[in-house]
Amino acid sequence: MIPQRLAALRREMKKHNIAVYVVPTSDFHESEYVGEYFMARTYITGFPGSAGTAVITMTEAGLWTDGRYFVQAEKELEGTGVVLFRSGMEGVPTVHEYIDSHLKSGGCLGFDARIVSAGEGTYYSKKAEEKNAKLCVDSDLTDRIWTDRPAFPESQAFILTTEYAGKTPAQKLEEVRRIMEEKGTKVHVLSDLCDIAWLTNLRGADIDHVPVLLAHMLVTDKEAMLYVNRKSINLQIEEYLKDNGIQVKEYDRFYDELGDITEGHVLADMQAINYKTKCSLKAEITTGYNPETLLKAVKNPVEAENTVSYTHLTLPTNR
Repeated sequence: MIPQRLAALRREMKKHNIAVYVVPTSDFHESEYVGEYFMARTYITGFPGSAGTAVITMTEAGLWTDGRYFVQAEKELEGTGVVLFRSGMEGVPTVHEYIDSHLKSGGCLGFDARIVSAGEGTYYSKKAEEKNAKLCVDSDLTDRIWTDRPAFPESQAFILTTEYAGKTPAQKLEEVRRIMEEKGTKVHVLSDLCDIAWLTNLRGADIDHVPVLLAHMLVTDKEAMLYVNRKSINLQIEEYLKDNGIQVKEYDRFYDELGDITEGHVLADMQAINYKTKCSLKAEITTGYNPETLLKAVKNPVEAENTVSYTHLTLPTNR
């Protein structure tokens, strides 16, 4: 099965003149855990572990993973044509070193720009330039061969009320905008799902065991836009967001509307936005942690009280 999938992927690589193709473990939001729709690395290698990167050339295929999975990966890759690279072990090249040695002058390095971080994509771009090579990042080649790919997630959102959150989204937006002003930016791009969940007080089930919705946000000094699958948002939630100064827009409009931002500086975390987001922005990027990441780390009194309440719960014992 895996050899056939690799052969199909290489046919797509040949069509696009791609010499090296990278498949990380990621979604469009650089999440630590990903849903079934985004398990392209598992699909193409047969290795289902939570961490790993696949690199495919026209003659070789490698999987990099860490020490938690060495024994498991060795067994599961047997007979697939995928070679295990034990990350961190002496004499084992890193993903970057492997790509550097296999990308030749005039060649093309390919990946889906939506599942590679802006920071990582920038590294690959510089490396390709040094090699007199180019990037091919506009196509998800695995999608072209993944005929039974799971559906894109569309769980129903629900509101974490102020009884638990302690603050409304409008109050949180005020705090974010104060930090934006301190940094001299009037636009903030946000793709980290946990940061968006904190800012909007919305929860969902688009990723197993992580109560989030797949969404992007644009926050300006006057507006806030949430780009999300509209099937996940009912009228009550849309009204709730509107009352808190947040417009709901279709998920797929995000990249197009980024291109409309042409002036000033945009605040963004280069490890929390993907490379397509970076490439879609025409304005300069002011890099740094998302304000939400730091703000949510300091619990307000309601959150602190709820935390204390949970620690005093008496769990039932089996008799």
